[in-house]
Parts: sequence; C-alpha cells; structure tokens
Amino acid sequence: MLHSTLPNSILPVAPSAEQINSTFEALSARTADQRRLSAKERIKRLDALYGEIWNRRDDLKVAMWEDFRKPAEEVDLTEIFVIKSEIKAVKKGVKRWMKPRRVTSGLALIGSASWIRPEAKGVVLIISPWNYPMQLVFRPLVAALAAGCTVVLKPSELTGKTSEIVAEIVAAVFPANEVSVVQGGVEEATHLLSLPFNHIYFTGSPAVGKIVMRAAAQHPCSVTLELGGKSPVIIDESAPVRATAKKIAWAKLSNAGQICVAPDYVFVPRHLELEFAKAFQIAMTELYPGDIETNKDYQRIVQDQHAKRLLDLVDDAVSKGAKLTYGGGGDANQCLVNPAILSDVPADSRIMEEEVFGPILPIIPYDTLDEVVEAVNSRPVPLALYIYSKRNRFVSQVLDRIQSGGASINNSVVHVSSNHLPFGGLGNSGIGSGHGEHGFKEFTHLRGVYEQRMKGAASLLMPPYTPRKTKVIDRLLRWL
Repeated sequence: MLHSTLPNSILPVAPSAEQINSTFEALSARTADQRRLSAKERIKRLDALYGEIWNRRDDLKVAMWEDFRKPAEEVDLTEIFVIKSEIKAVKKGVKRWMKPRRVTSGLALIGSASWIRPEAKGVVLIISPWNYPMQLVFRPLVAALAAGCTVVLKPSELTGKTSEIVAEIVAAVFPANEVSVVQGGVEEATHLLSLPFNHIYFTGSPAVGKIVMRAAAQHPCSVTLELGGKSPVIIDESAPVRATAKKIAWAKLSNAGQICVAPDYVFVPRHLELEFAKAFQIAMTELYPGDIETNKDYQRIVQDQHAKRLLDLVDDAVSKGAKLTYGGGGDANQCLVNPAILSDVPADSRIMEEEVFGPILPIIPYDTLDEVVEAVNSRPVPLALYIYSKRNRFVSQVLDRIQSGGASINNSVVHVSSNHLPFGGLGNSGIGSGHGEHGFKEFTHLRGVYEQRMKGAASLLMPPYTPRKTKVIDRLLRWL
C-alpha cells in the first residue's frame, strides 16, 4: 500500500454521479504531484501493483472461470504473464523515457537551446473490454503510472467477478486520489465520458470507439482507441500447410475466438483449399480433443446474446449458400459455440461484413494475389494482417499493398505480446499505440522548450523593413 492522506477505498458497483464526480475531483487535484514523481517512485508503484496481482493470482483464476470459463493456465499465460512482462519492460526504460531530450534549434535560431520535456497528461480514463478482463485493464494502467498520470479504470460489467477483483487489487495498492475503479454499465461509462479527462484510452469495438471519440471532442482531450475489425490471413502456396493450419487454429480458438486480433478469415490458394480445411480440422481436434462441451480448455462466449449472434452468423451464411465444412452448432443458453469451418461463403453474408469475434473460420480460395488485395482493401483497414509464406517477395508485395494496424509473418496473434512493437490500429481499427515505450508516450505530453541564451540576430529581422533588412531576409532564404 502506498502512503497517502486519502484512504484506499472501493467505490460501490454502479456508483452515483456524485461519487464519480468526487473521485474525479480528487484525482484531478493530485495530478501536479503525480507528474513530479521520480522514476524510482513510479517503479515502486509498478512493483506494488504486480505484488498484489500475484497475491490474488488464484482469485483471478476463479473469477475468470466463473465469468466465462477461462482456463487457469490461460489466465497465467495471457493475463498475468503479459502484465509481468510489461512491467519488467517499463521498469527498464522509464528513467530514460522521462529524461528531457536536447534537440537542435537550427541555424536560424543560433544562440538558443531547445529540448523536449516528457510530461504526464494529467488525469486519464481507461475503459477496458471483457475478453481479457485483467490484462486490458492493467496493461494501459502500467503505461499511465509510468507516465505519471492519475487514473480512473472502467472495467467491463460483462465480467463482473473479475472486475471486483480488479477493484480490490487497486484499492489494496493505490490511494483513491491516484487510481480508482468505477464499476458499472453504460450509464456509468456515459457519465465518465462527460468529464474533462486529459486522455481517454479505450479498447473495444469500432462502434463504441466512435462514441468515445465524440465525447472526447467535447472537452477536448486526446484519445487512444484500440478497436478491431476483420483481420485477414493470406496463405501462400509455399507455406507448409499443416504447420500453418495449427498456428491459425490455435490463434482462432484461443479465448474461443474472442480476441480483437484473431484471424477473421483465411485466403488459401485454390488448389490447397481442401488440404488446408482438412489440416485445420485436424489441428482443432488436436488442440481440443473429445467432446468440446466438456473440454475444460475450451472457453465459453462471454454472454448468451453474443453466442446467439455467432450462431446466427453461421445460419445466415449457410442460408445464402455457404457450406458448413466442419463443426458448427452450440447452445446459446450455455454460452457455447462450437468451432466451425465455412467454405463457399457469399460476399454479402453477415460473417463477411461483421467482425466474427468467435470460433468460426471462413475459408476463401484465390487464384491471384490481385484478388486478395482487392477483397481486403475493399474493407476498412484491419487491426492485424497475417501472412504465411516462405517467399520474401510475396511477403513484401502483401505488406506494400495492404495496410493494417500491425502485421505478423508466419504466425498469428503473438505479435501483441511484444513490449517493443507498437500495438494499435489505423482508421476504423484504431488510433494511437500501446505497449512499452509506445504506451508511455500515449499518456505523455511532449512539451517543447526553447531558451534564448545569446542576443541572437532576430531583432535584425523585425519591422520596420528597410531595404537592408529585405536583402538580409533574401540572403537568409537562399542560405538556409
């Protein structure tokens, strides 16, 4: 627990507007002191955060199992390990990132000095989704703390058990005027968005991201939007089919497909379509053998209405002529959606228009790369792009011709775990970047500072403009 004049406390679930306002005011009042924290003091906060996460490790596993049957091993791998890795990377770099950096003033400003001061933006709001209900709360929090901000966390109401543990962890570590958690639903989120935060970091759907951006424009404040979209996979004929299918199956079925960068649909050379579909089916059964309903490693969809949406996507595609090559079905009441492979999927089916966000994979055969490029570029820019090929020329052609937030070659999803790569979208898939130093910069204002140290020659260029000054200006333009 960190020392403060304010006690650690947990706001009630769905707090009143007055309670939220009071919390915001306390955090705002603290921003000047928080901004001046040394690197050592910021690292102390990160260590305290991870210490409490480790203390509550078993509680987090129980909570996520109750929320949507997340396996304990995946809590360790995709939630706790990711935060530990992020904190380690930030601790290593934060002292260097915080330092003012000298820059040249240029010949026109001779006699001066210029430098850039990284400064915390102030009080920030982090709104996180349900699919990684601990990681996606605490990973941006680590960046905000490293930058010297005070923070309001708004975890998802759909994973309420985990949100309760998150609130308890925060209250055990931070005074209420440094970090506070607001639990609740749309009403609470809407009220938070009406407050004059200095930065908003939102992870979620493009539709809600637009609401966040409109709200931010009213103050105004800067935003980071980590959204989603239809992340395509493009397989070249040089890629080993079975190994490629195994990697894609793992990425597609992890978290039951509820990953913003999950492979959404796959382009396969036409003559390899059946071979790939068979290899993908084998890979799925290897990863999740036996009855999928009783397999403890296979996760549930977070809510029955989300499960129903996925089942409806399959029904819609099949009704329009798609073939259910493998799997399908489930029980929306039990939040269970079985893995499925679709082929011959019509372009006007809902599953080719909406982000899938579930364990259903459309496979699309292609004859030329031009077809693939045209199909992908006809949609909004995806958050991720996956290329499987042994040919550097093919990889370069795809990267040159298709934009994406990030890209991964001969693997899927794992690029998100890097603390050295920027993670973020472009256009409909997001704004800004997170992770490591890139996350630190999102919560930091880079203040430019100029100092006139010698008299300089600027006065020679001030009005009134005499013929002599006109000549000096002309020569200056030619010289620079």
